[in-house]
Parts: sequence; structure tokens; C-alpha cells
Amino acid sequence: MIYNEKFTLLTFYKFVDVANPKDEVEKHLRFCKDIWMKGRIYIGSEGISSTVTCNEGQLQAYKMYLDSHELFNNPEDFDIKSCKVDSHKFPRMAVKHREEIVALWKKYSKEEIEEAWNRMEIDEFKDLIDNGNPDDYIILDMRNNHEYKLGHFKNAIPANTMNFRELENEIEDYKKQFWDKKVISYCTGWIRCEKSTVMLQKAWLKNTYQLDGWVVKYINTYNDGNWEGNLYVFDDRVSDFVWDNDTHTTIWECNYTGKKTDNCENCRYSHCNARLIADKKEYKNHFGFCSRECADKAIASGHVKHVDFDSMHYKNERARIKVKPELEESIMNKIKTHLEEKLEWVEFNHKLSQKEDVIID
Repeated sequence: MIYNEKFTLLTFYKFVDVANPKDEVEKHLRFCKDIWMKGRIYIGSEGISSTVTCNEGQLQAYKMYLDSHELFNNPEDFDIKSCKVDSHKFPRMAVKHREEIVALWKKYSKEEIEEAWNRMEIDEFKDLIDNGNPDDYIILDMRNNHEYKLGHFKNAIPANTMNFRELENEIEDYKKQFWDKKVISYCTGWIRCEKSTVMLQKAWLKNTYQLDGWVVKYINTYNDGNWEGNLYVFDDRVSDFVWDNDTHTTIWECNYTGKKTDNCENCRYSHCNARLIADKKEYKNHFGFCSRECADKAIASGHVKHVDFDSMHYKNERARIKVKPELEESIMNKIKTHLEEKLEWVEFNHKLSQKEDVIID
């Protein structure tokens, strides 16, 4: 008999004042490793942010652990924001201390977050998109640009802000443009919206809302085409297909050809690592580099990430140099020759790296 194990992708956060976050990291990591769960969790003085995959037994054990925790119990929409997956989506379990559970360069207390709460339920949001007048509201996507490009709500506009310093610079323009409109912000994990709403309301943009339950709650509830494209996710899937063939739309274009695609990859030049929306075949044809700049820098440095379609293991070759420095010239020539041969006839749409200046994770 074949047993098909069921897995759950669980994403939640909780803003709560944590006096000793490093102690909580150690205890949390020990428990998660004990039950063989996999994922990525950040704990800081402002709370916890967790994205993990677990089988049924691990899920129940983790629920019990959180229920008994004096700080992390009762996170909102714990079940609604989960989804079923076919396997673990992370290679390992990592629990890390980070002062901000989302890196936006500004911390707010639990009280400040709660005072700014102004949430719009998903049914009201749906009605606004389906029946509302677009001149009366703005849907503001608070995520990174590559996430927006891969998929977003109908009529949404990108905030084009990578950190709070940029948001502060935009606020005066927001006030001029949106002073008489409802401003509904959303993001993948809601944390950015919680924090950005504090800043917007402190700047007297009081008609500002956060989408309740963020993207996942909406797409888990409705299959209506109001989300366009795929959803960028922070696990091994990267690009998650939304809804079905009748309601799904592909909205963005391949980095190399301009043709529509939902596929997402990374630039192979290690110091770039840009997220690319790129057709799989074209990604391979361009040997995984986002631009001519990154291809040239990879040839010069050998800092290239391994992929299945490339026979050379660059990390291993660079490790040989550390052991035998006298081989450096011959190894680097080997890497250079290999890459030059693969890239000899390749043309790139972009001269410069496509990496965003600051990535919010």
C-alpha cells in the first residue's frame, strides 16, 4: 500500500513585545528541530514571523507548542492562511534573531501597530473591485517590484518603495494624490502593511486600510480572477499558480524575450542573485544570467551558482584554489573558457544587473 503523506505550508506572524528574543530563538529552534519541521522563522523584539512546512503530526505538535507559549499563542488566521502542499518546501529548519521581523528599517511597538489597525474584510475588498468606482480608491501593493510583476490584484499599483526612508519621501505625494480616496494596501505576509499603515496614519492619511488576511486569505476564499498572475512565495516553489485555467492570467514578460511567462528564477552571478521573471528555456539559453554585466562579472570572478544544466561546479573549483593557491590561474582560466564558450553567441536585453537595490523579505 502506498501512503501519501500530507503537508501544510503554514505562514503566520504576531506583533508582540519580546524582552529576550535571542533566548526565544534558541528555545524555538530546539523545539522545531526536535519535531523535524522545516522552514524559516524570525524572532525579534517586535514579535515573530514564521513560514514553515510540516506533516500532520508536526502541525499538531507545533500548534500545541504555540498554544502554550505566553507570547506567541493565538496568532491571527492561523488556519486560514495555511495551504496544502505535496512535500516539505524548505531544505532545513532555521530560526534566527532579527530586530525587525520584517526588515523595513523602522520599529513600532505592539501598541502603535494596534492603534493603526484599520482592516478591510476580503468580502468588502472583493465588492470594491467588482462593483466600485476605481476613481474612489487606490489599491497599493507594498511588496518588491519583482513580486508585483509576477502577480497582483486587479487595478493595484506598485508602491515602488523598498524601505521606510523611501516611503517617507513618498508620503507627501500620496497625500496630494490620494487625500480624497480610500487607500487599501496589501502584501504577501501582511507585516509590511501593518507597519506602513502606522506611518501613513501618523502622516494624517486616515482613510488608509489593510487587506484583512492579505493575499492568501483572499485567494483561498475566492476563485474570481481578481488576482492576476502568479503569487510570489518565500519557499522552494517561488512562483505559485493561482486558481485554475479558467480564472488564471499570465501578466508579465520574460526578461529575455518579452513573451508572457509565470516562471521565476535567480541570476546565477552570486553577487547579483536578481529575481527574474523568465521562461525556463530562455533562462537556460542565457545560461542563467540576467544581463551582460553579470555574465562578464561571472566570467572574471567565477562566482556562479550551480544549476543542473551546467556541468561545472564553480564552488568546488574555488574551494580547490583555497587548498592549492598555486592552481588559481589554471582553475580561473578553466572557468573563464567554459563560460565564454557557453556565452559566445548569447545576446542580452539588459546591459546592467536587474537586481533591485533593496529586497524586502
